[in-house]
Amino acid sequence: MKSSRNHDQTDIVCRKNDIFELDIQAMGTEGEGIGKIQGYTLFVKDAMTGDRVRVRVIKTKKHFGYARLLEILSPSPDRVKPLCPVARQCGGCQLQHCSYPSQLRWKENKVRDCLNRIGGFHVLASGVSAQISENVSEKASEAVPDAMSKKVSETSSETGFSSLHNTVKMEPILSMETPYYYRNKAQFPVGKDKNGRLVAGFYAGRTHSIIENTDCMIQHPCNRLIVETVLAFMQENHITPYDEKTHSGLVRHILTRVGIFTGEIMVCLVINGHDLPESPKLVDKLLHCDFGASLSQQAVSPENGQSAAWQEQAPLRIESICLNENTEKTNVILGSKISVLYGRNRIEDRIGSIKYQISPLSFYQVNPLQTRRLYETALEFADLKGGEIVWDLYCGIGTISLFLAQKAAKVCGVEIVPQAVEDARKNAALNQLENTEFFAGAAEQVVPEQYEKSGGAMKADVVTLDPPRKGCDEKLLDTVVKMNPEKIVYVSCDPATLARDLRYLCDRGYELRRVRACDMFGMSWHVETIVLMSRGKLS
Repeated sequence: MKSSRNHDQTDIVCRKNDIFELDIQAMGTEGEGIGKIQGYTLFVKDAMTGDRVRVRVIKTKKHFGYARLLEILSPSPDRVKPLCPVARQCGGCQLQHCSYPSQLRWKENKVRDCLNRIGGFHVLASGVSAQISENVSEKASEAVPDAMSKKVSETSSETGFSSLHNTVKMEPILSMETPYYYRNKAQFPVGKDKNGRLVAGFYAGRTHSIIENTDCMIQHPCNRLIVETVLAFMQENHITPYDEKTHSGLVRHILTRVGIFTGEIMVCLVINGHDLPESPKLVDKLLHCDFGASLSQQAVSPENGQSAAWQEQAPLRIESICLNENTEKTNVILGSKISVLYGRNRIEDRIGSIKYQISPLSFYQVNPLQTRRLYETALEFADLKGGEIVWDLYCGIGTISLFLAQKAAKVCGVEIVPQAVEDARKNAALNQLENTEFFAGAAEQVVPEQYEKSGGAMKADVVTLDPPRKGCDEKLLDTVVKMNPEKIVYVSCDPATLARDLRYLCDRGYELRRVRACDMFGMSWHVETIVLMSRGKLS
């Protein structure tokens, strides 16, 4: 019976707690399944293209809603059983139920869809994309619940850009040889379960509820022994975990970093205080961890039987044990003060032949095996001959800058975070690369100043961009246009903001030349993209 309240067609078609059978036709930007009931779009976490599912509606809006997966009635041919027992509850992975080849097809098409729909380009699929739907992301074109995607689309339309017609065929996505156990950095929140037992794991999606898990399928496998050792120490010495609600307790997170190519391990406890009681006991316990024995049971990749990449690297050893003080009521994990309990306040790793020093606060790509391939592709796109001046405008600790410096006459890095610039200078010295210079500040201020000081000598032949997820600030893009480089190499972690920024540059005289996606984060919805743009014709 119809309620006396006024209902629009949305209310009639779909209400909260309604149960439907649904065919999943596509996947959204964060890997959720997309289906329709009488033209009304529903997004279903843990469902994938090709599934027929039973769902319960949990939230409705005017043009779209969200539903919870209750039952898989008929699985997609690409559906696989997740290897992690808590894959659905945990917020770390979103695609473990998708076969790895289907993940690659979806990610590549996600990039292509954003470039075409938001950027106005004509990007063709590579062979990897196969015959998957041209309109992979109905979420983007019809419902757009993701605020960032909506904002990007509105920004593009408001600028009045004309349609761009240069045709580019995507190059095949750079896939991972083994999409498990690849992350070199982990942050385990610590707390108590409903029975008061100490636990560590990962937050459930969009919550701060800890899903207990010390054996994550995408983290380096040494973490299990480290985390269990820290929890045992806390239990034996009555060290309390942090409680967000009361802002009490001591240990907030267990952070680990692993030098995949050096074997060096850092263990850092993030604490709500200034010291850790009985800390020598923790140091002793950690230094007696037998990583060789603990990893012997994980000798091969669980998916394809191949030797996991980390096993082919240097023997593991702890080189740094430290504390990070964070006494603020905040969701930010790390504070600014670090004290060393053992060894150094940083470890070392390599990407190719370039060495990097990494502190708890350093930004460093979490998948170094794929990072090398990503940077090698950026270097290939730049096609340096040896005489070029390169400006790297989001240089961080110098990861891309130093890679490019191997083939450029000079690389100038710009980064707004002073500590990162200091780390970049140290990394340049560590690698004896004297053809680099790093500047702290905003690029739109630094670049004109240095150009004027040099009398025009500090021109830009190539500009590289590797911005955060929000993409480039418009002032920075204007600065790039004024620098007038022959080539721009853009490395992006978000296809939507990449497409927006590329359209801005193309409206000002640049053309899209090459596009290649890179899977840095197997089992998750994230994807990196490398793009080459140029003025005129490339030789």
